[in-house]
Amino acid sequence: MARIIIDMDEVMADIIPHLVDNYYQATGETITAEAMHGKHLEECCSQPQLIRQLLYTPGFFRTAPLIADTQVVVKALNEHHEVFIVSAAMEFPQSLIEKYEWLEEHFPFLTWRQIAFTGSKALVSGDYMIDDHLKNLDYFDGEKLMFTSPHNALIEKYTRVNNWKEVADILLPGATNPLNAKIASGTAL
Repeated sequence: MARIIIDMDEVMADIIPHLVDNYYQATGETITAEAMHGKHLEECCSQPQLIRQLLYTPGFFRTAPLIADTQVVVKALNEHHEVFIVSAAMEFPQSLIEKYEWLEEHFPFLTWRQIAFTGSKALVSGDYMIDDHLKNLDYFDGEKLMFTSPHNALIEKYTRVNNWKEVADILLPGATNPLNAKIASGTAL
C-alpha cells in the first residue's frame, strides 16, 4: 500500500477552464489553449489583476468542474492505497470551506482525516505526489507525477501524467484499474 498525495487545483478541479470562462464573462476577452501553452494564465490576458480577483470571488472554488475520470480513479486509489488530498488554501482563505464542501460533494468516500489544507506542501511526505506545480514537486521525497496543465506544458523534469487514465495506468495496474473495466465494457470514451 502506497501513500499517495493528490493536489486539488488543476489536478482534480478543472480550475483553468473555470477561470477562463469567468474571465470571459467579466471581460468578453477569449483566451485560447494555444496562448496558454507553457504560460500562466495571467501572462495571456490583458487584465492579469482580474485573474487574482476571480480567485477571491466567493463561490469560485466551490463551483469548479471536475477533471474527467477523477472520481472513479481516486475512489479506486483510495480502496488500494493510502490517499491524502493536500491543497494550498491559505493564500485564498475563503477557498478553505469551498474546497472542503467541493470534496464532500464529489468525493464522499474520503474522510476529513484524508484532507489537508496548507500554505506549503514542503512538509508533506509520501510515496507519490500528483501535482501540477514544480514548487510542490521539487520538495517532495517520493515519486513525482506532474499532472499536465497549460503552465507546465514545457517542463520535462518529472514523470508526466496527462489525465487520470495515465495515473490509473501507473498506480492501479491490471484488475485494480477501474478504467480498464470501463474500456472493456465500452462505457469509457
